[in-house]
Amino acid sequence: TTSSSLKTHLLTHTGEKPFKCMLCEYACTTNSNLITHLVIHTGEKPFKCSICEYKCALSGSLKTHLLTHTGEKPFKCPICENAYTRSGDLKRHMLIHTGEKPFKCPICEYAYIKSVDVKTHMLIHTGEKPFKCPTCENAYTRSGDLKRHMLIHTGEKPFKCTICEYACTQSG
Repeated sequence: TTSSSLKTHLLTHTGEKPFKCMLCEYACTTNSNLITHLVIHTGEKPFKCSICEYKCALSGSLKTHLLTHTGEKPFKCPICENAYTRSGDLKRHMLIHTGEKPFKCPICEYAYIKSVDVKTHMLIHTGEKPFKCPTCENAYTRSGDLKRHMLIHTGEKPFKCTICEYACTQSG
């Protein structure tokens, strides 16, 4: 009905998400979205790609996956040449052009485009180093730092000079 549609729409302005998953932190504005979400907890993946072995829980995920086979990127940036398979990726990209950084650190002045970057940044404040070297005592806040460190143990030198035989572990 129109009144229930309006009530649901108004939730987008209040930020209220009355439908909450009993199994995780997920919350949403409609019961149908909650029912769709619950499939991820069953492990059921009824949607199958006709081209490869990919299976997923949501029909929308399959539609997005199919774009990997066609190469189509329907969400195009109106400012630059970038294009994306998902609308959310375009929205996040647009923040680069606006300069907006909606995810702010609650402790210091740092702000980020992606929420995951705030989570990583918070490790600086907590002192937590979740990426531990399996060979020695070193630990890092970022996985990339651990990968770079591991080159010491493997002896791998991925950065090679194009003129002579020189190789090293870091590009800088």
